Amino acid sequence: MEKSPASDPTKAGKTEQQTASDNVPKSGERPDQGKAPAMNPWENSNKDDADKRIMDAPDTVEARQQNPILAQPPMEFTGLTLGKPATVAAGITAVLKSGSFAFSEDGPIRGTHALLKLNQKNGFDCSSCAWPDPDGHRSVAEFCENGAKATASDSQDERVDPDFFAKHSLADLSRMTDRDLNNAGRLTHPMVLRPGATHYTPISWPEAFQLAADELNALASPDDAIFYTSGKVPNEPAYLYQLFVRQFGTNNMPDCSNMCHESSGAAMSPTTGLGKGSVTLNDIYEAEVIIVIGQNPGTNHPRMLSALQKAKRNGAKIISINPLQEAGLLHFKNPQDFMNPLLALGTLLGNGTPITDVYLQVRINSDQLVIRGLMKCLLEAEQLNPNQVLDHAFIRKYTTGYEEVIETLHNTSWADIEEASGLTKAEIQEAANLIARHKKVITCWAMGLTQQKNGVYTIQEIINMHFMKGAIGTAGAGLCPVRGHSNVQGDRTMGVWERPTDDFLDSLEKEFNFQSPREHGLDTVDSVKAMHDGKIKVFMAMGGNMLSACSDTEFVAEAMRKLRLSIHVTPKLNRGHLTNGEMALLLPCYTRVDIDMQKSGQQFMSCENSMGVVSMSKGVLEPLQGEMLSEVAIVCGIAIATLGERTSVDWVGCTENYDLIRDYVARTIPGFEQFNEKIRRPGGFYLPNGPRERTFTTENGKANFTCTPYEKHVLEPGQLVLMTIRSHDQFNTTVYDYNDRYRGVYNERRVIFMNPEDMADRGIQEKQQVNITSHFEDQERHAEKFIVVPYNIPKGNCAVYFPEGNVLVPIGSVAYKSNTPTSKFVVVTVAPVEMPIGTQIPTFHQVAVPA
Repeated sequence: MEKSPASDPTKAGKTEQQTASDNVPKSGERPDQGKAPAMNPWENSNKDDADKRIMDAPDTVEARQQNPILAQPPMEFTGLTLGKPATVAAGITAVLKSGSFAFSEDGPIRGTHALLKLNQKNGFDCSSCAWPDPDGHRSVAEFCENGAKATASDSQDERVDPDFFAKHSLADLSRMTDRDLNNAGRLTHPMVLRPGATHYTPISWPEAFQLAADELNALASPDDAIFYTSGKVPNEPAYLYQLFVRQFGTNNMPDCSNMCHESSGAAMSPTTGLGKGSVTLNDIYEAEVIIVIGQNPGTNHPRMLSALQKAKRNGAKIISINPLQEAGLLHFKNPQDFMNPLLALGTLLGNGTPITDVYLQVRINSDQLVIRGLMKCLLEAEQLNPNQVLDHAFIRKYTTGYEEVIETLHNTSWADIEEASGLTKAEIQEAANLIARHKKVITCWAMGLTQQKNGVYTIQEIINMHFMKGAIGTAGAGLCPVRGHSNVQGDRTMGVWERPTDDFLDSLEKEFNFQSPREHGLDTVDSVKAMHDGKIKVFMAMGGNMLSACSDTEFVAEAMRKLRLSIHVTPKLNRGHLTNGEMALLLPCYTRVDIDMQKSGQQFMSCENSMGVVSMSKGVLEPLQGEMLSEVAIVCGIAIATLGERTSVDWVGCTENYDLIRDYVARTIPGFEQFNEKIRRPGGFYLPNGPRERTFTTENGKANFTCTPYEKHVLEPGQLVLMTIRSHDQFNTTVYDYNDRYRGVYNERRVIFMNPEDMADRGIQEKQQVNITSHFEDQERHAEKFIVVPYNIPKGNCAVYFPEGNVLVPIGSVAYKSNTPTSKFVVVTVAPVEMPIGTQIPTFHQVAVPA
């Protein structure tokens, strides 16, 4: 066994005495990331064998009446107030909101202690977004407003205990809003839903483990079970989870990546050799041009704004490409500046740092042609300025397929680009002029691209542009897919994926002496279809809320009602825990903020951020009184009960000392050699990254240009293209409150943002109620009672929040290649709700159903 603190219990959980400078690359330098090749879990990511069935649409209108347990949030309004959309993100308001939310949930002492340890090198990793922390010095308040909300929610001292469930049936709970379900408190005891029961009731841990084991072992085939994973799960439990599932005998391991950045992996693997980004935080600071496309960092990754501000102060130009004008892409007031006497007054009274230099407000799903337009402009600039715009040396040495891409660009007309995007050639040319004269270019993107129908192709066009410029594998340049959940990238690295590589399975078999299943498993969309067919009997989820995260909410609910058993490992209650089949288990776990004491002492875990840095996360607060267990202990408990003598894994030892898990990881996953030593370095360590070093581990060893197909989508008269978005007071499916202050929406979530011209064409007024119908393959899905908010969005486009809008996204509508639901391309019509004369939208604040 690798020498580690696992062999000496007195050292478990302790950090080596090293200085922060031991692992910190200086500005402009590349990090020391080791020589071992990084595992590429996206190697076979073109899902040509995915289930292509369209599936029949559920009856979304009658579903609420047919089922007493609601799968969708309640339709009751909570009291809309409209304000003016913001043009500045963060500032003093963000500081006040962070503090007020943390203190109201945890109290001033507990809340302050947690925030001061958030994202610190001797603290715990934020459970919200995956934006990296600085390698070197970190501020006292190294968190954003949404990180404060997530931490306050995780450390909440209200209790959802057996008495709570005795008072509330599942039907009652389903009529609470998503906010109220989350804010009810922390789960404290394992609970079970028995066949025919209306309430969850207590169950002991041994009985819960045995119930799970009995149901799993009674299956006709291991493939009759699904094992889902949320991006919140740290590396150690994620590794054990995938190991247990494969020893049980299946690769049915869908995860939240299937619904977000699967398109990034599918685009990047065959082109660069790695489905991860190639930049570091220092590269952001060094960049000359940063393109932010299909991303709203002000709400979804607020700490990214600090990096963009630093880049701007270093002279960078920023191009934003997005259908909505978002506050975080306009101006930013850095809360850290209030601590600097030289900056505080100007920050308080001024408009903050201007972020975007060129803003291209594109139509939804048109980004693919916009990037082609940028490349056409670069070609023209190169003709006028030979050898000054494109990097021909990089193209000759590292790439293949360049000439074919150039031919595709020549065959793409400006008329098609302008018609699809709603932009003019002059607008695109303005952005291209910035790119043409610089070499250090970074492109950042998120689900605004990955959830498009053309998402994979759009990302491959971005990669084509970077190859043309040689803007990859050099300081200040590269690709930056910004992951949404804090360890979603780490879970993939740990092997949580339905399509594992043979090399990875070989290493597991060698280490643990078993025969792993080799057939590809089911991703999220295919899992839902299989459940709906009645083929799946057991569903287990490590965190998350697949019901609300996935497309086609009522279809997913129909599928889950056919299950024999649902197993939910979770710290808090959500809507996905209410829609079940015959039986369900609620197994309460610690959060990252909780102190995790085991036999060998306090434990820590690890997470991987968007830029491939793996760092320690160690809880700082005493857990609430109750019977919660760590995620590691829960996985090990179920594995022991299920596998019995069929396993050689030391599950008990893993529970007692997490260093043993990291020793397993070190011997089975490239890049994690000496894991226990490296993770104890302040700030963690970088994983190997071939594209960062211009090592392209593709099948042919080249950086591959890609000729992407383009499909023109023609709408019928009256149709619009809808996308789902987040509000400011939510993270993924977790809703903290009803406000979206950057867009000027308060106390309400059932709204639809529309272009004023589209409203006028349909005779719709501000705050009028409408019903929304989506159209797909001659099918219709309906969402009732949304309030119209006029907004600066391209004509022909509209937007609603998710999960409220997910009922409109068909389960059969997925992105090419990646099988990701097309939440950023839904064809809809809207129609006014017929209401009695004099009926008004409530404008007072209320709670739909109080906890």
